[in-house]
Amino acid sequence: MSLTSIFGNEDKKLYDTIQTHAAGPAGTLPLTRDELIKAPSGDVFGMTLNAGMGWQASKLAGDDVMILSTLGGMRAEDGHPIAVGLHTGHFELGLQVKSAADKITALGGVPYAAYVTDPCDGRTQGTTGMFDSLPYRNDAATVFRRLIRSLPTRKAVIGVAACDKGLPAMVMALASMHDLPTVLVPGGATLMPTIGEDAGTVQTIGVRVANHELSYEDAIRLGCQACASAGGGCQFLGTAGTGQVVFEGMGLALPHSALAPSGQPIWEEIAKDSAVAATDMIHSGLTTKDIITDDAIENAMMIHAAFGGSTNLLLHIPAVAYAANLHVPTVHDWARINKEVPRLVSVLPNGPVYYPTVYAFLAGGVPEVMLHLRKLGLLHENVMTVTGQTLGENLDWWEKSDRRKLCRQRLEEIDGISPDEVIMSPDQAKVRA
Repeated sequence: MSLTSIFGNEDKKLYDTIQTHAAGPAGTLPLTRDELIKAPSGDVFGMTLNAGMGWQASKLAGDDVMILSTLGGMRAEDGHPIAVGLHTGHFELGLQVKSAADKITALGGVPYAAYVTDPCDGRTQGTTGMFDSLPYRNDAATVFRRLIRSLPTRKAVIGVAACDKGLPAMVMALASMHDLPTVLVPGGATLMPTIGEDAGTVQTIGVRVANHELSYEDAIRLGCQACASAGGGCQFLGTAGTGQVVFEGMGLALPHSALAPSGQPIWEEIAKDSAVAATDMIHSGLTTKDIITDDAIENAMMIHAAFGGSTNLLLHIPAVAYAANLHVPTVHDWARINKEVPRLVSVLPNGPVYYPTVYAFLAGGVPEVMLHLRKLGLLHENVMTVTGQTLGENLDWWEKSDRRKLCRQRLEEIDGISPDEVIMSPDQAKVRA
């Protein structure tokens, strides 16, 4: 290695293209004389910066909306990786960020995007990297909060996240924005390979080869094809999937938004619809403290029980409640709810049938589970949600919606699976327990 090996092949024409001045953006800042004099200097300079980045000058005065995400890696327009991320769960999130940003722009707002990428617990298994996993959650939540405060003109915040620690970190940050409108966009689920294993099972290929339970040839093939799409949280109901359904159950995400198949049109549409919800919240005055309440936390805990979710949420839900200045659930609260709420969802890794989580989405997801819980009289239906309507009103819509009918039909069409086998009635769940 030498300076010659580093600099020796430079194209000398590089130096002929160097410029020190440019014309600058066209137009003028959309400020009255009074606004220019009285507004904080940072607000005015912020417009200058936005114009410098190419935002049309005449549209600089729209509502500023912050979009935060855990985006990682670098994805080309055609989908191939320029640089891989730490996991699939954050690799495609830029598509949802773009969909939300485009919708905000179409509604007359000014979208901002900022990122705090997240680690993968699967990647760091068996290494000292696991020591950073839970501390990362707290660090990232702090950085997300600092980023929100770093845009003093923000009128709303949209959080886009999918996986084990980035998702709870995002929700902790959103929950602490008591007087701001906030909306969560769940990052969805990875598709299953047509023939192969899920991302949880495939993590054991090494030990299975060592124990002569799996051939070397099968192991390296299965290990290559387990993630059948480039985005989304793992196909089983681990911390990533559980976090998505729980925080939707809390009312912070749109109905039927958790566990959508990553990269597909319905998944991108969720981000667009979330941008509409955030904009509507700005105009209606609805804020985070109206949505995340003690009753909303209990609803989330009921969804956790009904899905049979990851026990890691026993760490994350209390952290969100603390950020929201609410009652922090105790072990007695968890015990009470788990005694009252039946487990209704049949997915990986609990079964009784090991369906991938995207089946739960097509079977109706969180609102379908909530229909059963409502019949049992367990839910707090009067809580407000990011739709601007109560949970009860959302469920009334869901029960009669085309979305419910068509998704459930699609599961039967493409996989021959009855949605009622994936999301069971309480009576059916008792029989199959």
